[in-house]
Amino acid sequence: MPGKLLRSVLIGLLVGGLLLALMPSLRQWQLAPTTQNDTADDSPASYNAAVRRAAPAVVNVYNRALNSTSHNQLTLGSGVIMDQRGYILTNKHVINDADQIIVALQDGRVFEALLVGSDSLTDLAVLKINATGGLPVIPINPKRTPHIGDVVLAIGNPYNLGQTITQGIISATGRIGLNPTGRQNFLQTDASINHGNSGGALVNSLGELMGINTLSFDKSNDGETPEGIGFAIPFQLATKIMDKLIRDGRVIRGYIGISGREIAPLHAQGGGSIRFRGSSLTMWPRTVQRRKPGSAPTT
Repeated sequence: MPGKLLRSVLIGLLVGGLLLALMPSLRQWQLAPTTQNDTADDSPASYNAAVRRAAPAVVNVYNRALNSTSHNQLTLGSGVIMDQRGYILTNKHVINDADQIIVALQDGRVFEALLVGSDSLTDLAVLKINATGGLPVIPINPKRTPHIGDVVLAIGNPYNLGQTITQGIISATGRIGLNPTGRQNFLQTDASINHGNSGGALVNSLGELMGINTLSFDKSNDGETPEGIGFAIPFQLATKIMDKLIRDGRVIRGYIGISGREIAPLHAQGGGSIRFRGSSLTMWPRTVQRRKPGSAPTT
């Protein structure tokens, strides 16, 4: 009797094992939650949600200038609606020498825009439209900081083809010296930024504004056209400049009135060098009175 019972138990275990082996769907059902949770958020299959959040707030900007031969000359760019009051950020070079500025929204509405102010050092300009209905506004998270490797989407109107989305990553942050007259702190991206994208939005994978697209390299020093190198002005700097332009119509900056350069090492006869810390003054305006340190200014 005990032998029969043991044999029945063994047969039951064997049949149960065979059923599990022949029914993989049961095992998949058991493992599915862990597998899905591990991959769903790490690598999204689509950035459609981010585009739907951000793209309606990116507008087409048309600069109409009347030249000496009385013909309309039309140039194009992009802009970003920043708030419900109708303020739009774009690049200054997009609206240079404009006799009329036209803004076209993605919902079909068209407005004539007023130039609130512009800033050459950052290549930014603020436009204003008067809209009766609600306006789509770009999402901004002030606590969000761009990092190298972040996925970004560039939204604009390249070559007047219509709104286009290109995807890439932030390749570098803190790029300086790209504009000899400016003091920008650029984001570098490999998302395509072409003619017409200037002034558009660079957003992250959540559709939040990371920067204002501003330029790309047309040609390198050897005449080649680089690929995958574009730049954007970080949104923190762009919004700060926008607030100043709205408040004052211009950006007021302090100016120390001098310029200088690093002191070069002094080479000794023995082959070594002596280094000095500091800078030497190379230029100061004639209106700046030179006086000895510690002396009182004259009136």
